[in-house]
Amino acid sequence: MRTLLSALALLTVVLVPLTAEADQRKPNFVFFLVDDLGWTDIGVYGSSFYETPNVDQLAKTGLRFTNAYAACQVCSPTRASIMTGRYPTRTGITDYIGAPQPERWNRKTKMLPANYEMQLALDEVTIAEVLKANGYATFFAGKWHLGSEKYFPENQGFDVNQGGIDRGGPYGGKKYFSPYGNPRLEDGPDGEHLPDRLATETVKFMTEHKDEPFLAYLSFYSVHTPLMSREDLKQKYLEKKKTLKHGEIWGQEGERKVRLVQEHAVYAGMVEAMDQAVGKVLTAVDDLGLEKDTVVIFMSDNGGLSTSEGHPTSNLPLRGGKGWIYEGGIREPMIVRWPGVTKADTVTDQYISSVDFFPTMLEIAGIAAPQNVTIDGMSFAPVLEGQSIERGPIFWHYPHYGNQGGSPSAAVRDGDWKLAEFYEDGHLELYNLRDDIGETQNLAEQHPELVKKLHAKLEAWRQETKAKLPTHRETAAK
Repeated sequence: MRTLLSALALLTVVLVPLTAEADQRKPNFVFFLVDDLGWTDIGVYGSSFYETPNVDQLAKTGLRFTNAYAACQVCSPTRASIMTGRYPTRTGITDYIGAPQPERWNRKTKMLPANYEMQLALDEVTIAEVLKANGYATFFAGKWHLGSEKYFPENQGFDVNQGGIDRGGPYGGKKYFSPYGNPRLEDGPDGEHLPDRLATETVKFMTEHKDEPFLAYLSFYSVHTPLMSREDLKQKYLEKKKTLKHGEIWGQEGERKVRLVQEHAVYAGMVEAMDQAVGKVLTAVDDLGLEKDTVVIFMSDNGGLSTSEGHPTSNLPLRGGKGWIYEGGIREPMIVRWPGVTKADTVTDQYISSVDFFPTMLEIAGIAAPQNVTIDGMSFAPVLEGQSIERGPIFWHYPHYGNQGGSPSAAVRDGDWKLAEFYEDGHLELYNLRDDIGETQNLAEQHPELVKKLHAKLEAWRQETKAKLPTHRETAAK
């Protein structure tokens, strides 16, 4: 049962529309969320190997963000932040769901990770619930990873759920190929490819609801492990790989080797299959005559996998990758097309966080934000209109050890400056991202007052959001 507070919040949304004309059609939303896609994994973002013509074309018709951030360097916390507009510290989902809790922790690490919530609570108000309360048909396809069956998409505001379960990857059946072994996705013909199937389901939903406003949320399992590609795409990139000329393939990030060159044929095939699925949905938007009524959003949930689990991609010039507080773990490719508003083939360096989608989508739809619910995000609708905003600081808090080598850490970005704090020893690193996107020069000693100022903001935010901290083993044992 939902709390009375949430019910009142949703009721307030229904009763306080911002649109001047009640009968004016609200825009549709098509939201593409890709799993583990790195900042430079898209052609228009500078990929040297992968081919993504459909996403590149979307960028040519919309606005491309160069400083868009996930709220966390791993998946579940970012996904919850998009759903709620709230930082992971508020939802309590600060690690990927399924990671060992402290009482089950058996790694030889300096600290014990903090506890985290293993589901998106039903009394959290989701973007799907708000849109549904305001006349939208709502659809989810793909990866959910925000709790067990009680917390699946159909219980969080989505009318339709195709494939959204508790798993973080396509781990049933033949994984990326049918039969899927997914209790929320009926098996297709033997060998059917999962990204194409999810796109087909999305098109079906849009077709059935083309005469009413809708939210179609296609949350790819791609390009998460297991690394599996269609054979034709794999062979294509094996041939392309033979033509490459490059230097050293491997570098070092801490104790982990990190990939420096994009040349993984299977991963490239996964990226292109995702791109083809995006193209299938966007073609349907046009064919259904909905191109002028549909806002399209494209984003990833965390950085590319460069330091672990096959090391399939490189995030250069960014440092690190999935699981790390460095830019390679949190900076994402992001494109938005708002017909009649965003200018074609434009780029912005405005920095935003995934918590900002919730208020932005509501402003675009002319819907009032929920009352009595703390929303951390700030609408970037003015940016889509060609204006700038004073975003203020954005924050990260990851009191865990990632599978990819990252350690418990936090960060704040304010303007061009980013301060990172590492909980094991408390050391601080300061970077000017305008001048040093690769985070190669720690300027903490040169700017002690700035470090003090940013660290105070980070600490105040942690206290305000009641962030849980990791503990040193000696402290935990007492």
